[in-house]
Amino acid sequence: MSDKYEKIRNMKRPQFAEFPPMPLRDRAAQFSPFAAVVGYGDAVMETARLTDEKVNLHGDAAFELDLDLARLREMIAEQPRVKVTYFVPDERKAGGKYVEKEGVVRRFDEVERVLVFKDGASISISEIRSVEIL
Repeated sequence: MSDKYEKIRNMKRPQFAEFPPMPLRDRAAQFSPFAAVVGYGDAVMETARLTDEKVNLHGDAAFELDLDLARLREMIAEQPRVKVTYFVPDERKAGGKYVEKEGVVRRFDEVERVLVFKDGASISISEIRSVEIL
């Protein structure tokens, strides 16, 4: 049985003087992937990004946090150094993440319900999970 491509199978590739062969590096670039739908890859990555849920403290944990905050309020004139674990809500999706901040507390603002640090950072008391006075 004969192959219909038998005549051309062993032929050499045509070469033209006015069209020199393309370098291999440039040929490979023709086949590189491209983003057919702009932003789709970012959307997939955003969906895959994990967030934590905010834990609402109850019982003993809430009582311990209240005691730690009261102790901090009493020591505020001394500008104590603390380590605070608090929740930062995610800007794009439900949930967020827990972050630790270590620093010197300058002010306990009871009206705004925030801790203000010496470096200017402020943390909402409602987002705090734990306070450790160092």
